[in-house]
Amino acid sequence: MTESAVTGTAAPARKPTNPNFSSGPCAKRPGWSLEALGDAALGRSHRSKLGKAKLKQAIELTRAALEVPDDYRIGIVPASDTGAVEMALWSLLGARPVDVLAWESFGLGWVTDVIKQLKLDNARVVKADYGKLPDLGEADFSHDVVFTWNGTTSGVRVPDGNWIADDREGLTICDATSAAFAQPLPFDKLDVVTFSWQKALGGEAAHGVLILGPRAVARLESYSPPWPLPKIFRLTKGGKLNEGIFVGETINTPSMLCVEDYIDALEWAMAEGGLKGLIGRANANFKVLADWADKTPWVDFFAEDPATRSNTSICLKVVDPEVTALDADGHAAFVRAIVSRLDKEGVAHDIAFHRDAPPHLRIWGGATIEASNLAILTEWLDWAFAIEKASLKQAA
Repeated sequence: MTESAVTGTAAPARKPTNPNFSSGPCAKRPGWSLEALGDAALGRSHRSKLGKAKLKQAIELTRAALEVPDDYRIGIVPASDTGAVEMALWSLLGARPVDVLAWESFGLGWVTDVIKQLKLDNARVVKADYGKLPDLGEADFSHDVVFTWNGTTSGVRVPDGNWIADDREGLTICDATSAAFAQPLPFDKLDVVTFSWQKALGGEAAHGVLILGPRAVARLESYSPPWPLPKIFRLTKGGKLNEGIFVGETINTPSMLCVEDYIDALEWAMAEGGLKGLIGRANANFKVLADWADKTPWVDFFAEDPATRSNTSICLKVVDPEVTALDADGHAAFVRAIVSRLDKEGVAHDIAFHRDAPPHLRIWGGATIEASNLAILTEWLDWAFAIEKASLKQAA
């Protein structure tokens, strides 16, 4: 007997034109092809006139597309968003007490850096379980405050920057890797912002972007941490900011092919209306899944508060009573079975939950995704659920 006969549900007739819904590396922009990289400075030094010009162009387009203030520096750094965050943590922390806000795996990673690696004894952790935000009112802005804007592995984001003090004494260090280019970032509230273009705009991996506000630069030029800094973390020379990093003179050798790909994505972003257009695309993508979830009894958002639901890493849990009655391993196996089935059908790749998170479906809704493909995906999600639910009943 066929699966359709068992469930009474035929497979949908159409498939997404792009099945890549991974939360990083994310889908390439619509219409992308290798031909878009034909002008890359391949075989050339990144320190050549051409190489520096390409890097500077990427920085200038980043400023335009993200609406970064003129007095904020933008640098391209090694090791993706992780490298950018760690450069900030290791270079800036230690001058004041530190509050680290964490509600999912990446935020907990910065807790490990601050507590276990830097071993700061004046650090405080403000935590919440997956699906929730910590009490943002607990943040003490006489301290440095480290947080993610958008929890990539939980789909929980801060709703805005209103909770951040304008008269703060400490620095705000914000990992914005799955928020940039999809959610408004109030730079007047943020002293350090980091992201990786492999999430934000579907660029190729291994490069991070570090954005420093004037207050962060002042800290760098007035404070030297007591621990050794590896070469790739050093942001100053002779007690002054190494300005070269922020005009295209990278600390280590970047891939000029990846830089060209990022330039292509940024030019597409500007053609889509810049930041406003990108946020609009992400919000439209979120609406497709939100409308479907509202009428679908077997799913619900992982983020409990609607105001905190991410429009990029959209996390949906299976709430069907027969599935939630399973033990943890059984629940996870059920979700993985849906994921595996859709992967084999070529409908959706890489939508499983992060290994550190409770089981759920995690679907990228950033600007490079097409809403029409998400609408088709919802049909396949219902189909896959019906098959797995029938199998569960047969096994009972």
